[in-house]
Amino acid sequence: MAYAGAVEERGPANVALGGRGVATPAASGRTTAGRALSGVLASRWLGPCVALAALALPYLNSSTYVIQIAVDALIFVMLAVGLNIVVGYCGLLDLGYAAFFAIGAYTSGLLSTRFGWPLLATIPVVVAAAVLGGLLIGGPTLRLRSDYLAIVTLGFGEIIRITANNLDVTGGPNGLYGIPGFGDFGLRSDIALYWVTAVVVCLAVLFAGRLGRGRLGRAWRFVREDEDAAEAMGIHTYKVKFAAYIAGAVFGGIAGVLFAAHQTAISPPSFNFLWSALILMAVVLGGMGSTPGVVTGALAISLLPELLRGAENWRYLIFGLLLIAVMIFRPQGLLPARTGEARRRGRRVRGGAS
Repeated sequence: MAYAGAVEERGPANVALGGRGVATPAASGRTTAGRALSGVLASRWLGPCVALAALALPYLNSSTYVIQIAVDALIFVMLAVGLNIVVGYCGLLDLGYAAFFAIGAYTSGLLSTRFGWPLLATIPVVVAAAVLGGLLIGGPTLRLRSDYLAIVTLGFGEIIRITANNLDVTGGPNGLYGIPGFGDFGLRSDIALYWVTAVVVCLAVLFAGRLGRGRLGRAWRFVREDEDAAEAMGIHTYKVKFAAYIAGAVFGGIAGVLFAAHQTAISPPSFNFLWSALILMAVVLGGMGSTPGVVTGALAISLLPELLRGAENWRYLIFGLLLIAVMIFRPQGLLPARTGEARRRGRRVRGGAS
């Protein structure tokens, strides 16, 4: 039992008498650093501290430029967390995620500009439209796998963009303009929008993290690792994948509402394939399946070009080289997801002692 407990710990391979792991000094140093980082990421205070820092930003720097960039970064975090449910948790390669982003933005923009709805009142309709879009594309295609699913989702993203470009009701190539915000609440309008965005994104990240740790999240991981084995164990893989796709669609639709309120004008070029590629890049760069990692990757993708603005024409070259370096030396992502199911140490120790 002691040996089994040591193996379950996934510690050093050498096991001494009595079941205690023995490691070389170099390995011990590496595992100590890894455990320290894992402890920080697993801390229950990490998320609240990051959320408080985001909410406190206007008190630290309330310039228009900083607030605008921060809102863009938060919207990108929302999109990356939503795509992480589809790609990171469930393993479905989606190259057309910007389609749900466009559905949310155009639905809220149409209702607010053509029918005079308050932007907040459009959110339930946006959620319903995103779910409907997920049903239309996910229903017949989620039985496909790997490259075939990627090609279908890529086509769906382009269909939505081209349709918006050719319909009069969406404004055609000119798009929609004059989209109102959520209100100023007695504050400066951009700061009020920032706080609304920060609250929505923090709640979305918390909800996505809870989904990943729950029963449905475990089913998603099983499907991602081996769909055939998951189905053999009794998991309805089609329904599980469908749930992931719908959840990601809802996140993308709500992000579209925030984007429309932030930009006050939208057009078809705002939802091209580059958006889907950048969101997927953020998920891969941060660590697929890791909520802290995906948030970190999204912030890196959205903020690094602005931080490198002083390099002028060289900033995108430097940005690309940094991404290449990270993917070479850290292929699993900046903050990869921990493998294996969580176990309670106290229960494991008691089992080993028996």
